[in-house]
Amino acid sequence: MAEQSGQERTESATPRRLQQARDKGQIANSRELNTLFMLMLAGSALWVAGPYAAHQMELMIKSSLHLTREQIFDPTAMPALFKVAILDALGVLAPFFVIMIIAAVAGPIALGGGLNFSSEALAFKWDKLDPIQGMQKIFAWRGVVELLKALFKFLIIGTIAIVFLYNQLDSYLHLSEEPVNQGIGHTAELLVLGFLVIASAMFLIAMIDVPFQLWDYQQQLKMTYQEVKDENKDTEGNPQVRGRVRKMQRDIAQRRMMAEVPKADVIVTNPEHYSVALKYDQNAMAAPVVIAKGVDLIAFQIRTIAREHNVPIVMAPPLARALHHTTEINQPIPHSLYLAVAQVLAYVFQLRRKRGWQQRGDLKMGKLPIPDDMQF
Repeated sequence: MAEQSGQERTESATPRRLQQARDKGQIANSRELNTLFMLMLAGSALWVAGPYAAHQMELMIKSSLHLTREQIFDPTAMPALFKVAILDALGVLAPFFVIMIIAAVAGPIALGGGLNFSSEALAFKWDKLDPIQGMQKIFAWRGVVELLKALFKFLIIGTIAIVFLYNQLDSYLHLSEEPVNQGIGHTAELLVLGFLVIASAMFLIAMIDVPFQLWDYQQQLKMTYQEVKDENKDTEGNPQVRGRVRKMQRDIAQRRMMAEVPKADVIVTNPEHYSVALKYDQNAMAAPVVIAKGVDLIAFQIRTIAREHNVPIVMAPPLARALHHTTEINQPIPHSLYLAVAQVLAYVFQLRRKRGWQQRGDLKMGKLPIPDDMQF
């Protein structure tokens, strides 16, 4: 898509793109790191458990070759002995198989990929048999990189192997002078030691390959600006639809707010631009609460509903502006406005105590104690 649209892949992969790649089995993977884990664990296992395994195999071979006269002439005895020998061998080698499986899984986990099993990655694809695509992969820049890595591995491993064999040359030459049992054990020890030393060369290669594979993985998953834009549209929906949804949510919230206006104790106004509805219940509230507020048209609607339900409307411009800018709906007023609001509520409650009181116009308050930091 990037080639067709002429756009470059300059955007980092989004979380959704990374998850889609994981679902397809495409994760950061270093074959050199996997090989290092497998070789080092295999060599360590041979070093630790090799003598025990060799002893068990020796006993198995002796028992398999020690036959009675009846077993020699019994045609059914050999398959049974062969089955027992196979089961014994599997019992000895099973720990090594488990270690190899752990090593094969440890590589991807070490790169942060975790356990990832993808049926799509295992599915058969005919294009993998296309010779033209295969040749393109060989002569692509990744093929050149793999060739250079192979040459570098050959150089490093070959150099370390030559140095190790040169240092151990006397030990190998004197093996023929040792007793048979001692010579076999010493030979096995030298072979395992050489295996570990040569396998450690993969550590140098993995140190170079792992950062490269992580960088290459991020480069492969990079996206164009248009792809990021399309993904956001698919994830969050069409902007026009989102706009309509937000408008509906605002309308619902506004209707809910307007339904609370008749329950207010007082409406503080600007008087034209701002309207703030306050409610205070001494038994249930620690401070007065803003239950509705708005500017311009919404402020006018609040005042209209208040007049219809005989809710007192008090003109106090500085207080109205302060309440509107500092308090959200269904939140108590700030501490610094307690005194000013208390004066307004005391005035309103005093008027309401009069029998048959009806508001015939907006009330006016004198100068109220509004702090300097609440002046808007």
